[in-house]
Amino acid sequence: MTLSTLRQTAKAMVEPGQGILAMDESTPTVGKRLKAVGVDNSEDNRVAYRTILLGTPGLGDYISGAILYDETIRQSTTDGEPFPALMQRQGIMPGIKVDTGAKDLALSGGEKVTEGLDGLRDRLAEYVGFGAKFCKWRAVIAIDEEKPSRACLEANAHALARYAALCQEAGLVPIVEPEVLINGAHTIETSYDVTVETQRQVFEQLYRQGVHFEGMILKPSMVISGTDCPQRAGVEQVAEQTLRCLQQTVPSAVPGIAFLSGGQSDEEATQHLSTMNQMARELSLPWQLTFSYARALQNQVLETWRGDAAKAEQASQALLHRAKLNALASRGEYTPDMERAAA
Repeated sequence: MTLSTLRQTAKAMVEPGQGILAMDESTPTVGKRLKAVGVDNSEDNRVAYRTILLGTPGLGDYISGAILYDETIRQSTTDGEPFPALMQRQGIMPGIKVDTGAKDLALSGGEKVTEGLDGLRDRLAEYVGFGAKFCKWRAVIAIDEEKPSRACLEANAHALARYAALCQEAGLVPIVEPEVLINGAHTIETSYDVTVETQRQVFEQLYRQGVHFEGMILKPSMVISGTDCPQRAGVEQVAEQTLRCLQQTVPSAVPGIAFLSGGQSDEEATQHLSTMNQMARELSLPWQLTFSYARALQNQVLETWRGDAAKAEQASQALLHRAKLNALASRGEYTPDMERAAA
């Protein structure tokens, strides 16, 4: 695949008014979310839930692509249609999570490094055969008085860069996700400093590994106060600091930024994104700013469905409504009163 094709795919992933649905939870993780609404973690229930998500009529109007888990890309809907085929029919590009999770970094006092590079080239070739157009790899960076260490930042940045290079070699657009965790009592100022250093390390390693910035998407955290911070920053400050961080760290060649929600409430994640896009108009930023949310898109779907087939259509409408609000936010056109509008 040529750089031109990678560039076209990456651009389509962040088309104005569209975002990415993250539904790449591992089997144990999706099991926890199902259990929270009283649903057994059986394959039939996972298929039924994923059929609601990807089969929602009109979802392709607001969602350009969906990140799948290995199990999902191999599965079929409750009606027997392969999920990648359903997505193609919906106008949604299939993506795939390819890391194998964050593991303890040796001699680091509990910091994490994401694994999954072994055998990745062969796995990518298989995913191309399933119709995948892009991939995702998530690194996690924790903040406390002694974290993150430089060793943690460098190890994760190097892994992200090697993953991204292998993806582009295989003709797949890499989503590069260096998540700075929201857990902790840190201030927004500390969040800013750590996020800037994290993203600088990541782009340095991407450059060293020869990754084409035009053919990738960045999935960063917003610069936000820790959940236990006594005085959490407001929407305007989060938007300002996040945009400032991007200006300090992200090359203009990158076509788009697809933010993760990272523990924010549904409304909070949407409002932050919309405010950023409103501010971005004045700054003439070079990137599209959109969303790649998991829980902030799926929460209401699970709460509505709760394993009841009779609630499937209502659950689909909840997803469509949430996707539409975030699509509006990606244009800076969302207002909180839209939350009360009928789905």
